[in-house]
Amino acid sequence: MSRIRAGEHRGGGVRRFLTAVLAVILLAVGYLALDVADVVPGILTRDAAAATPAAPTPSGTATATSPPATVPTPAVSASPLVAADVSAPLPAPTVLEAALADELADPALGPSVGVTVRDAYTGARLLDVDADRPRVPASTAKMLTALAVGVTLDPASTLPTTVVQGRTPGEVVLVAGGDALLGVGKGRTTAVAGRAGLGDLAAQVAAALQAAGTGAVTVRLDMTYAAGPRYAPGWSMADVHAGFSQGVSMLGLASQRPRPGHPSPSVSEDAVLEAFVAALRKAGISAKAAPDGTRTLAAAADAAELGRVESAPVRDVLALALDDSDNALTESLARQATVRAGGASTFAAAVAHVRKTVEGLGVDLTGVRLTDTSGLARGQVVPARVLGDVLALGASGTVPTMRDTLAQLPVAGLDGTLADRFDERGSRTAAGVARAKTGTLTGSSGLAGTVVDRDGRVLTYVVLADRVPGGFAGTVTARAALDRFVAALASCGCR
Repeated sequence: MSRIRAGEHRGGGVRRFLTAVLAVILLAVGYLALDVADVVPGILTRDAAAATPAAPTPSGTATATSPPATVPTPAVSASPLVAADVSAPLPAPTVLEAALADELADPALGPSVGVTVRDAYTGARLLDVDADRPRVPASTAKMLTALAVGVTLDPASTLPTTVVQGRTPGEVVLVAGGDALLGVGKGRTTAVAGRAGLGDLAAQVAAALQAAGTGAVTVRLDMTYAAGPRYAPGWSMADVHAGFSQGVSMLGLASQRPRPGHPSPSVSEDAVLEAFVAALRKAGISAKAAPDGTRTLAAAADAAELGRVESAPVRDVLALALDDSDNALTESLARQATVRAGGASTFAAAVAHVRKTVEGLGVDLTGVRLTDTSGLARGQVVPARVLGDVLALGASGTVPTMRDTLAQLPVAGLDGTLADRFDERGSRTAAGVARAKTGTLTGSSGLAGTVVDRDGRVLTYVVLADRVPGGFAGTVTARAALDRFVAALASCGCR
């Protein structure tokens, strides 16, 4: 969902259980997760724990979830799953249109629905329904940002968090480098959130200080990297205070990502500073944080480095942002990409960079209006056609980084913002064979992703409904209707 963070992915045991169970099921029915064009739901290679998203709040503000208390049961198709096959027959457009007619006419979707369905391999348009009309994208807008981030930043690069010598012997400076997913203790080498650990960083710094005969220090921050406003115009502070989103910062703790009823600290870097000071003390250094009002001080350009930890690769951070529909994390990556390209570290500059990059790759942005890069703010519109064009760049392999992004989208019925979806009788045929980026605001709901149809053909699809009736309850009902639409695609040979 959009305006959703599906809760921090914790609990590798859940991930291993789900992956093992679904692997057995898929093998039993003969599914071969062929990575043709790297857009097939290759769930046997997924490395993300499941989290259960919640529905939008009655007020229309962002929603989020906590990690599941129990292991969810994977939704499994009642029909045999087939191998993705580039030689599989192409659906006939007229037959496909007829097969989807009931789903598109579902009253739960309301009177404003835009759709585009295309062949992943050739880009052939199989179905367009009012696809040029601008509609509220919610978090499906993150797909444009993912495209721009993927071609601007090196996907294999990491985000450093360093500590350097301060301007006096008794001072060190913690330098932000864009990692808002720091762990408090030791880093976890197989994780995305918590890959870099403050405990490891403190151990390095303590060793360097002790070697120099320094046993007591004051710790300051250097927040000059990609420094900018925390909140985009149009964001609801009520969402932030309720724990449905957070401000954008280039330094933060993985354990303090927001969830309903548990908002992030208003100044996330201060929490990092306090945690690092505590880690230094544990490592044998008498440390204290600089006083409020004097905490931030840019490090000298030639300051000696005392320690360094690195985030997970950017491609994995981006995948987590999409998996959880994490608005602040998406905005952080967009800002860093913008700065890398020479732009300002503002929300407006990030929007301009995304537009320029996407247009430069041949996507016509007629009808697109964006005010942020995450889809959180109201008043934004994107035609389904534009999202279809973005998917096509990845599905065809034209933009390899976008292909990789599609390959890491949440899997229907398994993880991320799709963990608790595709589990009803009318939608189970898409479980395990569809991927999607969700987008949900009260009154608007959408999906954009890939699916393998009954004959093994990989299709891309976008469906946006932005006049969903019934407020909060109606928006929840619309999600199920969208799931049935995708299931109809998965069930249809349509020849």
